[in-house]
Amino acid sequence: MKKVFILITALAALLIVINVATYDEAESSDVNADYLRIHIRANSNSDIDQSVKYEVKEAVVKALTPALENVSSKKEAMKIISENLELIDEVSERVLVSHGFYYGAKSRLCQEDFPTRTYGELTLSGGVYDALIVDLGSGEGDNWWCVVFPPLCFVADGEGEKVTYKSLIAEWFEKLFG
Repeated sequence: MKKVFILITALAALLIVINVATYDEAESSDVNADYLRIHIRANSNSDIDQSVKYEVKEAVVKALTPALENVSSKKEAMKIISENLELIDEVSERVLVSHGFYYGAKSRLCQEDFPTRTYGELTLSGGVYDALIVDLGSGEGDNWWCVVFPPLCFVADGEGEKVTYKSLIAEWFEKLFG
């Protein structure tokens, strides 16, 4: 009887793990669809390339914030970014040249696979996201990243709409026990 109880408990635990994994996989693509991410990739991991990457980040955020701070949808944010890719390249290259770097910058909107990342209290699961990618030179160095929509980086003076995030685990428990 004890072996049967252990077997049933083990099977129940396995089913719960499978259901959580299936739920997480099914939901993660929906969640990923809600975000537009940004990555600015340094030319290399040298101290100077990493330093100039942060200056490029400041200039790009400053240039795009007025256009992005009041967007109400990811589609609208992507349209604004798409219309400003040339501006992003120009702003980035201006910062690079001011520091004596002539390796250029190239921005693009694409879908890309990202690892799990945490922004303060927000954790974004790994997976494919729409993203603005800005490669500085070879783009082989470490990157700076944030979220364009919902606006985490593109709000004026820290003001802006509060963003509400959902927890897949809490939602799963709510469905299971609620």
